[in-house]
Amino acid sequence: MGSSEERVVAVIMVGGPTKGTRFRPLSLDIPKPLFPLAGQPMVHHPISACKKIPNLTQIYLVGFYEEREFALYVSSISNELKVSVRYLREDKPHGSAGGLFNFRDLIMEDNPSHIFLLNCDVCCSFPLPEMLEAHRAYGGMGTILVIKVSAESASQFGELVADPDTNELLHYTEKPETFVSDRINCGVYVFTPEIFTAIQGVSSQRKDRANLRRVSSFEALQFSTRSLPTDYVRLDQDILSPLAGKKQLYTYETMDFWEQIKTPGMSLKCSGLYLAQFQFTSPHLLAGGDGSKSATIEGDVYIHPSAKVHPTAKIGPNVSISANARIGPGARLIRCIILDNVEVMENAVVIYSIVGWNSSIGRWSRVQAGGDYNAKLGVTILGEGVTVEDEVVVINSIVLPYKTLDVSVQDEIIL
Repeated sequence: MGSSEERVVAVIMVGGPTKGTRFRPLSLDIPKPLFPLAGQPMVHHPISACKKIPNLTQIYLVGFYEEREFALYVSSISNELKVSVRYLREDKPHGSAGGLFNFRDLIMEDNPSHIFLLNCDVCCSFPLPEMLEAHRAYGGMGTILVIKVSAESASQFGELVADPDTNELLHYTEKPETFVSDRINCGVYVFTPEIFTAIQGVSSQRKDRANLRRVSSFEALQFSTRSLPTDYVRLDQDILSPLAGKKQLYTYETMDFWEQIKTPGMSLKCSGLYLAQFQFTSPHLLAGGDGSKSATIEGDVYIHPSAKVHPTAKIGPNVSISANARIGPGARLIRCIILDNVEVMENAVVIYSIVGWNSSIGRWSRVQAGGDYNAKLGVTILGEGVTVEDEVVVINSIVLPYKTLDVSVQDEIIL
């Protein structure tokens, strides 16, 4: 274990409004990192995992959102977890490594011995203390969390090859056209402060190349069209790939779940994964009930304390019900996220769906989908303030905010 003198900081990349476009219509009303999964904001899950790192002194959230959008959340989570959380706004894109370097003075303020770097749109069990212990034993500059996936899906991610005995990273390539490995980068890292020297080295090389190429105006024109800004440094292509095989980077493999949360459909899947994890980490957050005095609960279900659920309703599995929601008599909810102030009326059914804030689903209505989390219409999404009238069926559809549906729809995007 580490010495009590050691200090650790964590940096969580949260992206920005120009990014989460695939998360619409849900990101129209709230920054994607604050969208609730298993009743907690998406970013809450990596933050609470960081809290378990020994000698953690500070958590930084880095992104492009306005500071006011995160101010309330940052204040409340700092008080709740008794750890300092601070939001840092990037002025322009610097790349995944450049964004870290941009705030190096703040990050190094407490002279940390280790820096965790996490992506907010990653869903996993975040075995951070175990990673840190392995990283110390390896003695390298950085350790990457990796997982084994199917050969078919590996090409969507950064594929890597590691030494089976030492776990040293030998080869890394981002989204290759041909199969390299079934081990992929999970977007969770721990580094020593030497990472900043490596990032600075990339910037310096780029500056030198730019100066050399300015020998002729024609070459300068050619280079400027395809060059990156000197302070724009990508972690994968500019750091991981060149340093592979140089005894500086190592891997730590997780055997638990891992997903990327790029779309609303995947957020529903990941909400279910976090609910299942609550059995081991936060069982007090899971609802229970057998239908005698409260609703019948099947499987993993989260119900906000302010929500009102009729005793004859049947809820679960994989259901998250947010603040001030009202679930009426005989309602049936399966694999869905019900957001704040939603009303699900008598005998309505919701399956494989996300119901947006302040929406209402009428009596005997059905809002459902097939449940293919990766398909465009595999999960039904109702934006904010959508009204589904009585006895209306909505299947495999996306409905933008403030629409009223008085006829049934299937396989449609309602603009």
